[in-house]
Amino acid sequence: MEIKQVSGPVVHKVAVIGGGLGGLATAIALRKQGIDAHVYERAKEFCPVGAGLALFSNGLNSLDAISPGIVENLKRASCQLNQSVFKKYTGETITQNTATHQEKYGQPTLVFWWWRLQQVLACALPPEAIHLGYRCIGFEQDENGVTAYFDGDKSVRADLLIGADGINSPVRKTLIGDGEPRYLGSMSWRAVIEYNHELLNPNELIFMKGEQKVIYFFDVGGGYRCWTLRVLMPKSPVHESAAEIKSRIVDQFSGWWEPLTGIIGATDPEQILFAPICDRLPLKSWSQGRVTLLGDAAHPMSPSLAHGANSTFEDAYELAQCLSESSSIAEALTTYENRRIPRTQVLQDRSALAEQRFYVTDIGTQDPEKAARERVALEEFQSWVYGYDPNSESRLKPWMEISVT
Repeated sequence: MEIKQVSGPVVHKVAVIGGGLGGLATAIALRKQGIDAHVYERAKEFCPVGAGLALFSNGLNSLDAISPGIVENLKRASCQLNQSVFKKYTGETITQNTATHQEKYGQPTLVFWWWRLQQVLACALPPEAIHLGYRCIGFEQDENGVTAYFDGDKSVRADLLIGADGINSPVRKTLIGDGEPRYLGSMSWRAVIEYNHELLNPNELIFMKGEQKVIYFFDVGGGYRCWTLRVLMPKSPVHESAAEIKSRIVDQFSGWWEPLTGIIGATDPEQILFAPICDRLPLKSWSQGRVTLLGDAAHPMSPSLAHGANSTFEDAYELAQCLSESSSIAEALTTYENRRIPRTQVLQDRSALAEQRFYVTDIGTQDPEKAARERVALEEFQSWVYGYDPNSESRLKPWMEISVT
């Protein structure tokens, strides 16, 4: 692939809407290319919020390409996953697997408290590049630029606007107007708390499954652990108070393994995050004029495969590269979409399918030959996902033989 020689980036000032992981990483990537990128976040301050998440080799490679050295900072703010354990609800171990990502892909699997990851990324930007208390309510564009509008009669003029503002993106609402996210039929309750137990090992993820519900909890470093409960539900439950939500969870898991019931019991009800599992159907295009989308605003997906943040960091790297290598904004955004949409569509589709299969309980009774074929297909898919290397043209190779039937 021949790279065009251009005199410099095709934009000088960029407004990034959203101060989450994608928005911050994108601003870092753009500023490394000499672009004056600023982040506009609706929150008035960055607080200890969010649950746990995992970064795999593709996400870490992207961040390392964006800002060499940042991965070392991330390792100090996270926990390296060394093993995963599948248990019965009573605590007996069914399977135990040692993490092999370092050997296979050259990077460990890091698990974080979302807030800690946000802190590391925010600290990689100059303070004057982050603007808090800016809730975007719309934008207008013309041939010379784009104006973003915010609450309080505030506005910002830029050459390019990037919507990195999540699954309920106001930028996407104005740009695409495709309605509400798609509910996938399950709800999630999760929290991060400081917790220790003699039966819980460091650097470990534990997964347990019951009737139409699953739970997993894992070390996120610094003495903190994350627990996530998912329940198959045809409809979103009625509104409940924080205390009622916790009471319902405690009742549902009465009789389960003691460390599990213990960590839930020790959680402040106000710390429990509650949300439906949703995604959106893939788009054929997520750019118009001087406006584009990134991360969950562009391709929200079920968390079942844990690819959301990782694919977002891929977006950030590729968008910055396209803007630095292209001769026009239109060319840059077209190249960005061509590089990202085919890959993220596969991830969206596979994540939605995995969400449906999350609650299947008869996996062990399937035909052995079919199970073996599925293992091979899974290994090939994982190699394609985790093997993403920003320094290799092979990263753009599509996954042509995938089936989600």
